Amino acid sequence: MTEAPGPRLRAGMVGGGEGADIGKTHRAGMNLDGRYTLAAGVFGRDHTASSRMGADLGVPADRIYRDHEDMAAGESSRSDGIDVAVVVTPNDSHFDVARAFLSRGISVVCEKPLTLHADDARELVRIAADNDAILAVPHCYSAYAMVREAAHRVRGGELGDIRFVSVEHASGWAARPLEQGEHRQARWRTDPDIGGSASVVADLGTHALHLLRFVTGQEPTAVSAQLDTLVPDRAVFDNATMRVAMTGDVRASLWASMAATGNPHGLRIRVFGSRAALEWDHHDPTRLRIRDHDGVETVLNQGSPRLSIEAGRLTRAGLGHPEGFLEAFANFYADLADALAAHRDGLDTPVRELSFPTGHDGLIGVEFVAAVLDSHAKDGAPVATTKLTGVPA
Repeated sequence: MTEAPGPRLRAGMVGGGEGADIGKTHRAGMNLDGRYTLAAGVFGRDHTASSRMGADLGVPADRIYRDHEDMAAGESSRSDGIDVAVVVTPNDSHFDVARAFLSRGISVVCEKPLTLHADDARELVRIAADNDAILAVPHCYSAYAMVREAAHRVRGGELGDIRFVSVEHASGWAARPLEQGEHRQARWRTDPDIGGSASVVADLGTHALHLLRFVTGQEPTAVSAQLDTLVPDRAVFDNATMRVAMTGDVRASLWASMAATGNPHGLRIRVFGSRAALEWDHHDPTRLRIRDHDGVETVLNQGSPRLSIEAGRLTRAGLGHPEGFLEAFANFYADLADALAAHRDGLDTPVRELSFPTGHDGLIGVEFVAAVLDSHAKDGAPVATTKLTGVPA
């Protein structure tokens, strides 16, 4: 991908301070194509530490704010105010922070889950639409070139009728009780008041769900779920197994875990059709595997000239040169930049079938978490997922 013409977009960040890896990841993604300048921020609750962090990042001192409300008010009043606010705070604060910017017409990237409650997510989608702002949710696994290739082939019918899909996001990062020590991420992610009681579904399951939706083009209609706490004395569920009914008569299984001992990240999708099957694994992200009825496997490599235009557009280094997580974030931010620049300049937004996830996708994820909790409370009985009628994308 190459740098687009025109002035850089101005970005602000709430959260992402010292020790916050996700903030570093977002900043790396924004920086890779040179389309954003980090112009403002609140990099933590401690203003001294936030100011130090902002200075290290080159943010002007007068644009390092004490809190998100001050930042939203200050930036909306400037002629050179930010084009987008990136929200990388713990889950329980997403609604208030995102609302402060969207209500002033400032576009937002909000980490998943979009909110803890579906009504709040629905409200953010409405506020964004009412104020002509873009709301995006970084389910960035859909920005891998070979995930785009998978979606292109599955949606295009290459596998035939889709019969079954298996998706898992099973990580072992919290297979030990890290929250009992000084591990900051573990402490808030296992606090039900901050991460939600179904923390593993909100944190990892929503990524798996979005990957399922993105690749197949189908939507969940019902879920049957079992939630477990595998690590003794943990205050939240850390393992979830789900059966998902989809539109198009597609059946799927979804496994999300933060306690899958030894698994480094564990994101994988397998799609089984009437003519062929397909597999993509996050640990080998530049390859897509397709198998026929006899088990003959074709391996597609990123950068091959035989791939779709969409996969080629998101490939940076070319055939034989591995690309990974940071490039996927950069792809997300590049697609978003096209929309933000068009919004800023009063132009039509580029229309692509496969692009960045929006608040609509975030809302589906939050509603899915609620349905999973409901199903678990009913001993795994199927629970219908909410149909998003009348909600703007």
